[in-house]
Amino acid sequence: MKRFRRHGHESHRDKLKQELFQFNKTVEHGFPHQPSALSYSPSLELLAIGTRSGAIKLYGAPGVEFMGLHDENAAVTQVHFLPNQVELVTLLDDNSLHMWTLRAHQGLSELLEIGRFTLTGPPGAPPSVTRVTAVLAHSSGELLLLGTEGGHVFIVEVPGFRELEERNISLDQMASSVPDDYIGRRNLEHVEALQENPVNPDQVVIGYGRGLVVIWDLVKQCALQHIPATQQLESVWWTEDGQHILSSHSDGSYCRWIVGEGDVNEDEKSDIPYGKNKWCLPPVYMFFHHTCRLIICYTFIFEPPFVLFRHPSALVVLVEEELVVIDLQTDGWPVIQTPYLVPLHSSAITCSHHVSAIPLKLWERVTAAGSLQKTHYSKKPWPITGGQNLAPDPPQRDLLLTGHEDGTVRFWDASGVCLNPMYKLSTAGVFHTDADPNDNMNSGSEGEWPPFRKVGCFDPYSDDPRLGIQKIHLCKYSGYLTVAGTAGQILVLELNDEAAEQTVEAKIVDLLQGQEGFRWKGHTRLDMREEPVLSPPGFQPFCLVQCQPPAVVTALTLHSEWKLVAFGTSHGFGLFDYQQKNTVFVKCTLNPSDQLAMEGPLSRVKSIKKSLRQSFRRIRRSRVSLRKHHINNLQEANARLEAELAEMELAPVQRKIEARSSDDSFTGLVRTLYFADTFLSDSAHNTPSLWAGTNGGCVFAYMLRLPNVEHRADEPVTAQQAKEIQLMHRAPVVGIVILDGHGVPLPEPLEVAHDLARSPDMHGLHHLLVISEEQFKVFTLPKVSAKMKLKLTALDGSRVRRAGVAWFGSNRSEDYCESGLVVLTNQGDLHVVSLPNVKMQVHYPCIRREDVSGIASCVFTKHGQGFYLISPSEFERFSLSTRHVVEPRSLVEVPLYSASSNQCSSQPDGNVLDMCCLVGVLQEIQKSLEADPS
Repeated sequence: MKRFRRHGHESHRDKLKQELFQFNKTVEHGFPHQPSALSYSPSLELLAIGTRSGAIKLYGAPGVEFMGLHDENAAVTQVHFLPNQVELVTLLDDNSLHMWTLRAHQGLSELLEIGRFTLTGPPGAPPSVTRVTAVLAHSSGELLLLGTEGGHVFIVEVPGFRELEERNISLDQMASSVPDDYIGRRNLEHVEALQENPVNPDQVVIGYGRGLVVIWDLVKQCALQHIPATQQLESVWWTEDGQHILSSHSDGSYCRWIVGEGDVNEDEKSDIPYGKNKWCLPPVYMFFHHTCRLIICYTFIFEPPFVLFRHPSALVVLVEEELVVIDLQTDGWPVIQTPYLVPLHSSAITCSHHVSAIPLKLWERVTAAGSLQKTHYSKKPWPITGGQNLAPDPPQRDLLLTGHEDGTVRFWDASGVCLNPMYKLSTAGVFHTDADPNDNMNSGSEGEWPPFRKVGCFDPYSDDPRLGIQKIHLCKYSGYLTVAGTAGQILVLELNDEAAEQTVEAKIVDLLQGQEGFRWKGHTRLDMREEPVLSPPGFQPFCLVQCQPPAVVTALTLHSEWKLVAFGTSHGFGLFDYQQKNTVFVKCTLNPSDQLAMEGPLSRVKSIKKSLRQSFRRIRRSRVSLRKHHINNLQEANARLEAELAEMELAPVQRKIEARSSDDSFTGLVRTLYFADTFLSDSAHNTPSLWAGTNGGCVFAYMLRLPNVEHRADEPVTAQQAKEIQLMHRAPVVGIVILDGHGVPLPEPLEVAHDLARSPDMHGLHHLLVISEEQFKVFTLPKVSAKMKLKLTALDGSRVRRAGVAWFGSNRSEDYCESGLVVLTNQGDLHVVSLPNVKMQVHYPCIRREDVSGIASCVFTKHGQGFYLISPSEFERFSLSTRHVVEPRSLVEVPLYSASSNQCSSQPDGNVLDMCCLVGVLQEIQKSLEADPS
């Protein structure tokens, strides 16, 4: 742990401060980016997913998670658990095999790589001889069968990865045992599938790509039976009774073959479920359900990876963007909601907002509203239950809110290891969009082919990119929520436990204030519905503020005690009274020379987005195979849109600090807004105030006059500009914080009223902390004279990208904590700066400097944690605090007995086998004693 020290004698307080900070990346939330392999261990009840980036992730019961990363920069193509063991094998696309184990250490399991292996063929042999295409982990737990592109089957002993050359099944050996009709060498190329006989482990079925299937005896080393399939093979499955083999083929057919003595001349059953004249993609997998129903899975919409396995009660399907678990025991086969691996990016994430320590009442109301949205899910519990979650219960209830491109805001339970979905708010219903209400994959007419229904929630289609949510602010005490979007719309919503139909009152705010010579060249604003809007229980909109021009909202804050909302764009900022539904004031910050601010970020992609939306609707109506192609086009358009929006965030620039010209683009862009009750006119009278910081290094302060409570609904709120500060280097203002007389940041609105914070000190001098991209500067109030500052390193190009106040508690003393400023730079480094004396405390590298989107997506919590996107679908969670750490703490125990043979399983430790047998003997003795105590 990195600690900070002071020279000289250390006081008790200094010793406590040494235990405040510790940096850890703790857990990854969301769906793995670009999954490429899936496996399941029935004995461990663990799920394993491999990715194209070389990561391997294991999941069990909620909270049981493990992650490993291969040193090789190669994709994981296959994952296989060794039966009844805690080992698994991964195959990478560089043809290397890797052995992993779950090893216990200090009462917790950890995923470790313990070996690697690459097949080496005969000298001069072509690469296809050893290119692994199929892997079978034998039920003995001691062997791996490796089928190759060249048709060979190698047998390798594990865990030591020793090739058993005398037991290998060579191409020549197979050809000599195949009838003359199948000797054609190409019929024996490319081992597509390997399956073990479930009732006889000495027999395996080898499926070749051109259709030939051979049953091989591992002991006698000879072929027992040949199955003369002629169509290209996609998969094989041996039924649980060992009496039939199922094969699926590229023409959409499946066949059932009788297993017995002698070769099979014809199949028992061959069928193409939807007829040869129907268009269809090949079945990838099939099996018999326990009710004797045959389940056939097609790659109808999904491109590989499309991997699945059968759980005793469910079908688990891994597709490229989500994991779908289908309840096979309930009529209608509903989907079981996943407690993890949720596709956070079901619509692209555009912003996020974290709220700590949610009051129980609000938590219960949001949960209740969310439960009404989940009636289509199965009531069955999550079927994957392996391992033990040993993490302590979360000390508080935390929410993570994510804004999305389709105009939704999703509420996630971020209290623990699993990021659970709680509630989804949609804002699209307030507006008229180009969406077609009949665009529904489940609305096909009777008899229409294919008779499939859509499952899962991933859908990159966006009705209108202007709906995208850019800023969110939730008051956890009052239940008021405000969200702002790409087209300058600001919605104010209130939590309601009952459905309601009401008209949303709209106010248009002209941020240019009638200035001439400016013409907006961007997108138009959204058309609002004039008729009443029916809102389900949850957050319901009652007021809309529409900025003109309809530029992206770049700053937003809410003060629920004063009933005020402040908002800013690249043209200016304004204050809105949502109780009286009136605009208090508007300030234009647009520089006359800033013509770029008059071009919307959507203008350059507007035409392609419109074209794609029209194309997508045609695809939905016709339901043709080109859907995937257009989804990719849409995602490319979304990527362009994100790049345009990133310009508004000003991507990191690495250069020396230098004075910026007032002619620089976007100088009027509002970066931060802040409410405070502090001293502006004199040191004797505090007053409500609003502070705004711009991209040109300017800070504006407004004194607010609020009517008395009894007249609040009638008398207007007024505002008067009191201060204006221009930073010397015109560096963008990233944040503003007011410190009270004790040097402590002011509490949140209503926090004191709910007895969750002490009242701020109003007797000592208040201080203004202005956080710019280049330095932290403290001013005294009300005179606004500079007191102290801390410059960020200029030579390496460091610039502040994110800043937030957090509380750090000692891990040794429950009574000691202090506030600090958490800062993320464009280099991806985290700093903690002490308050009020702005001294650098600790410094940790966190995000790669090249990961611009990761840096831009970072959000801090109030207790020293944070989240940032490591991919479009995953949040990385980190902690700077020694006290507040959320991370998996799991234990996976070794199975003592094989479920199939009731024998002791092999263990990593050579002595464990004898221990298992001894435990079994002791258990039998105990049963005998209980039956006959004498």
